[in-house]
Amino acid sequence: MPGEPTKPRSRDAASEQSKASGTLPQAKTSTADDIAAFVARARAMSPHAPGAKGRMIFALDATMSRQPTWDMACALQADMFREAAALGSLDIRLVYYRGFNECRASSWISDSAKLAGLMSKIDCRGGNTQIGKVLAEARREAAASGVRAVVFVGDAMEEKVDELCAKAGELGMLKVPVFMFQEGHDAVAEHAFREIARLTGGAWCRFDPGAAAQLRELLRAAAAYAAGGREALLKLAKTASGAALLIGQMK
Repeated sequence: MPGEPTKPRSRDAASEQSKASGTLPQAKTSTADDIAAFVARARAMSPHAPGAKGRMIFALDATMSRQPTWDMACALQADMFREAAALGSLDIRLVYYRGFNECRASSWISDSAKLAGLMSKIDCRGGNTQIGKVLAEARREAAASGVRAVVFVGDAMEEKVDELCAKAGELGMLKVPVFMFQEGHDAVAEHAFREIARLTGGAWCRFDPGAAAQLRELLRAAAAYAAGGREALLKLAKTASGAALLIGQMK
C-alpha cells in the first residue's frame, strides 16, 4: 500500500519523492482549459461503459473511536461482493486514515476473503479526520483507471469544509458519486457529509451506532450501484430500504 501522504512542497520535489516512495505529488492549480481536458480524458474511459468492471473505493475513518465500527464493517464487507456478484463483478480499493497524518490505500481487491484478511490486520489509532485525502485519492484513481462510486463511513469531520467541497466538486465533474454514511448525530459532520454527497451526485445516510443491519443495507446498495449503475440501484430499491434511501437523493 502507498506510504503516508506528504506535506505540500514544490511540484518537482513532490514528483521526485513520489517516484521514490510511492506517494502522490501535490496537484498544481488548474486552469479552465486544464479542467476541461481532464474531464474529457476521464469520460473517454468511463467505468460506466457496457461490460466495464465495477470499481468502488471503500473509505473508512480508522481513528481510535472507530474500532467497533471497523470490526462491524469488516464483518459486513462480504455482503458487498455478494450483492455485486448477481450483477457482474466488483473491485474494491480500501482507503483509511488513522493516527498522525496516516492515510493509506490498498490495491484493487476482487475477493472478500482477501479484503477481510487485510482489514483484520488494521487497528484503529487516535488522530484527526483526513477526509480531504480520501477525496483526493478518489479523484486520482477516477482519472487513472475509472471509479463508479466512493463509499465513506465515519462519524466526525475536523477539516475545512470549503476545501472538502472543492475536492467533492471535482469528483462531481467526473460523475463519481460519493455515498457518505454517517454513524451518529454530530451536526458538523452531517453538514459536511451532506454537502459532499450533494456536490458529487451521491447520497448522505445516517445509521445508528452499532447498527449492523442498517450499515449492511447501505453497503449492499452502494455495491449494487458500483456493479450495475443506476438501473441496478433502482431495481434493488423496490425491495431494500437502503437502496431506496440512496436513489431518493441521487441526481
